[in-house]
Amino acid sequence: MKTLLILRHAKSSWKKPGLTDHDRPLNKRGKHDAPRMGKLIREKGLIPNLIVSSSAKRARQTADRIAQACGYQSEVRIENDLYLAYPEVFIQILKFLSDEFDSVMVVGHNPGVEELLRLLTEREEAMPTAALAHLILPIQHWSEMNSQTTGKLTNLWRPKELPE
Repeated sequence: MKTLLILRHAKSSWKKPGLTDHDRPLNKRGKHDAPRMGKLIREKGLIPNLIVSSSAKRARQTADRIAQACGYQSEVRIENDLYLAYPEVFIQILKFLSDEFDSVMVVGHNPGVEELLRLLTEREEAMPTAALAHLILPIQHWSEMNSQTTGKLTNLWRPKELPE
């Protein structure tokens, strides 16, 4: 069994209209919510062996804040292909991971993260900014990942539903 954490980046800023979408940073709420989700990951004992993030600034900042708050000790892997990726792209990236990683977190964007969650669990769930889904996948090796893999959604946390 492999554990997959799917995270949508935290809330981003629209204050500088000249910035490209890829370069938008987190806003105040995003900077607040990301560490809260990291703390939750630590408290639930879900610190991943690997964090893989979209290259967008808001996703990288989210991943970094979560990594720091949960006690993740390794480098966050940046994948350009996860920027606005469809589920198939996530699956291809996961498929080629080393089996040394039992637990992996991917940090991406909507609609891709919601579609990935639906594809892997056959459940339709809203993934607002900084939402975190915890899945157990019925595979022994990441190379077994494909669009037919159906995992179990064990929990879904949304920042607005958590106590301050």
